[in-house]
This record gives sequence, C-alpha cells and structure tokens, in this order.
Amino acid sequence: MIQELKKHYGSVFEPALIDEINQVATFMEVPEGQDLLKPGQYIKSMPLLLSGSIKIMRPDADGEELLLYHLEKGDTCAMTMTCCMGNTKSEIHAVSETPAKLLMVPIGKMEEWSRKYKTWRNFVFESYHVRMMEMLESIDNIAFNNMDERLEKYLQNKIEILNSKHIYTTHKEIAQDLHTSRVVVSRLLKRMENDKKIILHRSFIEVL
Repeated sequence: MIQELKKHYGSVFEPALIDEINQVATFMEVPEGQDLLKPGQYIKSMPLLLSGSIKIMRPDADGEELLLYHLEKGDTCAMTMTCCMGNTKSEIHAVSETPAKLLMVPIGKMEEWSRKYKTWRNFVFESYHVRMMEMLESIDNIAFNNMDERLEKYLQNKIEILNSKHIYTTHKEIAQDLHTSRVVVSRLLKRMENDKKIILHRSFIEVL
C-alpha cells in the first residue's frame, strides 16, 4: 500500500504524513456498481481514491437522484468530510462507476492532521474548492442549459473519466443521472445520432 500512496500522493503530502496514512488507513478494492455510502448513514471514515471513478449523487424526497460530481484518482469527497467533521448523517449516495481502489481514513485523524500537517490542510481546502465548483457547474447546467446541452456535457465527462469514446451504459442510467425520463434521453440520443455526433450500438454509445 505504501507504494500506491507514494505514487498518488507523494507529491502532495510530506513523507511523515504518508507514513501515518499507511499505518491507519484501510485499503478497499470495490467492483463497478457497489454502494460505498447511502443517505442516512453515519460516516466513520473518509476516502482517498487511488484509482477508478465514484459517482456522488443527491436523492430527492421521491428517491430520484441527481448526479453532483465524480471523484477520480487523487480525489476525496468534500461532502463526506463535512459529515465527518459534524458527526452528521450522510445526505449523499456514493457508488463506484468503475472498479476502484481507495483508502479509508478514520475520521479521528482529520482534525489531528489539520493541526499537524500543512499539506493536509491545503489538500482539504483545495478539495472543498474543487467540489464546490463542480456542484456550482451542476446547478448552472440545470438552471441555464437545455437538456440536450446537459446530455452532451454528460457524455463528454464520461469520455474523460473512462478514457474511452465507447460508453457502456443504458438510457435509463443516463436518465437517472440527469434527473429526467428515459424517453427524453432516448429521443435526444437519437437526435445526436442523426446529427452524426454519436453512434448508438446495442450495448454502448460511441461518441464521434
């Protein structure tokens, strides 16, 4: 585990902090589609993502979910940290979008490391900033962009996260992430195909 830590965080944290993380963190390897955190759960540890991608979603009163942002390698979740510090229940749903490797750090270490290590404080503040900007972008998309623009941006984000122009997902899953109906997604995807932006295959979408 120490080699993975040094590879992903060696340029971020000082050696002493790397050693402490190695001593107390729990390594997890999860498959695609696994729930990592559900609404209403108390959080006992915070994640440091070594590889893969995690979707962070916000459920509404009817159980429908809106995609807030993705976590990728080197990231942590600002909303998880907020719940950790306040000892409150989670209001988000985190699920692995791809197979992922992560380290779970006990919440008791967060305050201690914030006092002890400047690099940890900087990491936490930067994580808050990045996640806040991503959530503001999500709000802007909902408030100001048409659904077809949101869908195109969604597919572009998928390409960047998966590093592939072949997106293996269903129309229903896209609709859930964008908080709309499958019928609307199917119609817009067909329009994009007619405009030569994508090709709809049986089990995946190819972005041109």
